[in-house]
Amino acid sequence: MKRLVALLLLATVAAACTAEERSSQGLTSTSAPPAVTTSVPDPVTAGGARTAEAAIRALCDVPAPTGEPVEPGETPAPIAEVQSQVEAVRGLEYLTPVAATPIDDVTMDRKLEEAFDMYYPEALYERRTAAWATIGVIPPDADLLEAYRSYLTGQVVGFYDSITGELVYLGDQDDDLGLMERMVLAHELTHAIDDQHFDLTRLDDLSTSCRDEAFAAGLGVVEGSAQYFSTEVLLDNPDDIDLTEALGALAQELVGSQAASDVPPFVQALQQWPYLAGQAFVTEIAIADGDDAVDGALRDLPETTEQILHPDRYPSDEPTEVDLPDISESLGGGWGDLDAMEVGEAWLSAMLDLRLDADLATSAADGWDGGVYRAWTDGNDVVVALNTAWDTPEEAEAFADALGSWLDAGDTVGTVLPNGVALFATDEAQLVAAADGLRDPTT
Repeated sequence: MKRLVALLLLATVAAACTAEERSSQGLTSTSAPPAVTTSVPDPVTAGGARTAEAAIRALCDVPAPTGEPVEPGETPAPIAEVQSQVEAVRGLEYLTPVAATPIDDVTMDRKLEEAFDMYYPEALYERRTAAWATIGVIPPDADLLEAYRSYLTGQVVGFYDSITGELVYLGDQDDDLGLMERMVLAHELTHAIDDQHFDLTRLDDLSTSCRDEAFAAGLGVVEGSAQYFSTEVLLDNPDDIDLTEALGALAQELVGSQAASDVPPFVQALQQWPYLAGQAFVTEIAIADGDDAVDGALRDLPETTEQILHPDRYPSDEPTEVDLPDISESLGGGWGDLDAMEVGEAWLSAMLDLRLDADLATSAADGWDGGVYRAWTDGNDVVVALNTAWDTPEEAEAFADALGSWLDAGDTVGTVLPNGVALFATDEAQLVAAADGLRDPTT
């Protein structure tokens, strides 16, 4: 039990610190002016795709990542030591040497910018900004691309690239490794050994096909594995460190500046989720069934964030496909698809948590069985519809009630229809037109 508590310590402290920082800045509420002041892109085409799935495919423009394999040089002794420690706790051996390189801040910034531009296409995130601002999960003047850039390029002290096989970290090859460097190296070296055995480039395939829910779930087990085994490395090789104090300080350093940044809380929650929920998932299955269970989850990636949040539902509980028809004609001339995205339990829970009690947000999202939103625009206004499926009618009603309370707690222009579909819009007139379109049997 002591070991289990220690393994969960980093995730627990990180979550607590994030909540405290967020509360101290008054960021638990997303009350905002009803008008979306971010720029609204023109529709991709006039009219929309026939189904939500077709809209996702039509709007998906994430390019496949590129890069040439990096040949490893001579491994410095301190890194080789951490590699052997990772092999010991992971129960696997590296199939090929890892190109692990210490770099300076300037080089790290350059590499991160290059990776960011590859994985975050500007057009997609401009459209998503307008959709999320209309829903009310980000402020009306937010810029998602810049929020992700600020978050992802401002906190990284090391990363592993599954395309090139390169691992880089902030440090000096000639210096002894400090706690932060050891933790980062153990984390990224776990990614490397997992990649060599289980092919982590499958996450890139999910990302480039805009399978957002499956990508989030897969990322959860990948980051959870790295969190779990890197913590094991520190536990097995403490070097006279007070681990409770050290991990607490590390968690404070990792999340403190993030919570104090201008990144919207919803974006912070989604970005931290794979590490926190992923570590809890991996810890539970490893304690119950050993490290082979972790290997199995990496071979057969979870498909939904529900499976990560509820390990007993992996892998058997598969989601129900839900749809939203095209209502662009009902909205008026010049309307067409803006954005479409699968949404899972984690996304909905993070949304509700912005305005509701955390326990209520968690319980209302439990029972999720499928979800998708779809957004339309004419270049000036935006309408978003959110459709979800639930395991039982009672859970569907509980979510609808919670979402109604969420709308009441803010200034979002929105409503929940009797059939459970939620609508959000930049003005009341478009909300009415959207509701009429969804009731029209010809749509």
